[in-house]
Amino acid sequence: MADLSIVVDGMKFQNPFMLASGPPGTNARVICKSFALGWGGIVCKTISLDSNLVHNTVPRYAKLKSRIHNEIIGFQNIELISDRPFEVWLDELAECKQKHPDKILVASIMEECHKDRWIEITERTQETGVDALELNLSCPHGMPERKMGGAMGQNPDIIEEVVGWVKSVSTIPVWSKMTPNVTDPKVGALAAVKAGSDGVSAINTILAITGIDIETLRPVPTVEGYSEPGGYSAQAVRPIALRHVMEIARACPDASISGMGGIETAEDAIQFMLVGSHTTQICTGAMLQGYGMIEGLCQGLSKWMDRKGFKSVSDIVGLSLPYFTTHADLVERQRRAKREKAGQSNRDNMWKGDISKETDTLVSD
Repeated sequence: MADLSIVVDGMKFQNPFMLASGPPGTNARVICKSFALGWGGIVCKTISLDSNLVHNTVPRYAKLKSRIHNEIIGFQNIELISDRPFEVWLDELAECKQKHPDKILVASIMEECHKDRWIEITERTQETGVDALELNLSCPHGMPERKMGGAMGQNPDIIEEVVGWVKSVSTIPVWSKMTPNVTDPKVGALAAVKAGSDGVSAINTILAITGIDIETLRPVPTVEGYSEPGGYSAQAVRPIALRHVMEIARACPDASISGMGGIETAEDAIQFMLVGSHTTQICTGAMLQGYGMIEGLCQGLSKWMDRKGFKSVSDIVGLSLPYFTTHADLVERQRRAKREKAGQSNRDNMWKGDISKETDTLVSD
C-alpha cells in the first residue's frame, strides 16, 4: 500500500493535502475539526498585526456556472484577510498546536512594507509553535491600497527585501505565496528564494471580473451597486496554475513548492505534484464540497499510486517536468520523428521487395 506521507522542509505531512489560507482556516474550531478529518496540513487565514484596518463586505462572492450543467466552474471573492484580533489568533494557533502536535500548521502572515512590522509579526507568530510561516505576498484585491499583498508580490525587489526581513528572525521554515497577476511567474519566485525563502506557494487567486448583470448593468458581486475586480478561483484556473507551478519548479529546483489553483479531485492534485508540487493546497474546493473531501483525495491518490507502482509521494514530484520544452524543440522532434518513420517505411518496403523476389524465384522454380 502506498505511503501518502511526505517530508517537506523538515516537516512530516501525513498526506500532501493542505487546506489553503482562506475561509476554511478561519478560526481554531474549524482548524481542529479539519485536522481531525485527516488533512495533512492547514494554512490559517492570513493574519496581520492590526485587524481594525480590515473591513469585509457582504456580499463578497460571485460564481461562474457551466452553461449546460450549471456546475460552478469559476468562483470570485473580494474577501480580505482575517478581521479577528491578532492576539486572539496567537492564542488559537497555540491551542491548535497543543491539541494536534503531530499535525502541520502553517501561519499565513501579511503586513505593510515596514521592516519592524514584519519582524514583529514573524517573532510573535512563531512563538505560538506553528510549524511554518507563509508570507502572503499575493492577495489581489483590497489590501494593495495599503501596498500589501499583490502590490508587494508584483515587485521582485520588494519580495527580496520582505523575505530577507522575515528570514533574519525566523526559526521555522518560510514559504512565500506568489501572485499569478504577473507576466513571468519565475521572477518573483527567484527573488524570494534568493532572499532565503525555503519554499514557494503558488498560485493565489487571479484578478478577474466574474460578470456583469445585463439587467441592472452592475458588476457582480455588487455592494451597494458597485464592485471591484476580485480573486478568481475554482476549476477554471487550474490550467493557469499548473503552468505557473511548472515554471517555478524548473526555475527553483532546490525550493519546496506548495501548489494550488482549482484542485477538486485527487487527479487534479496529482497533476500538480507531477509538475513539481511537494504539497497541494485547496480552498475553494473545500468551500464547495465540504472539508470531508479529504477522504476522497487520500483514497484517490492511494489507488492511483498503487496502480502505477509508486511507493512514496516524493517519487511523484516533478516526474512530468522533463517533458516540457520549447516550441522550436517540438518542431525538431517532430521533424526527426517523421524522418525516422519515413526511413523505417523505406526499410519495410525494401524488406517486402526482397521477400517478393524470393517468392517469385521459388514459384518459377
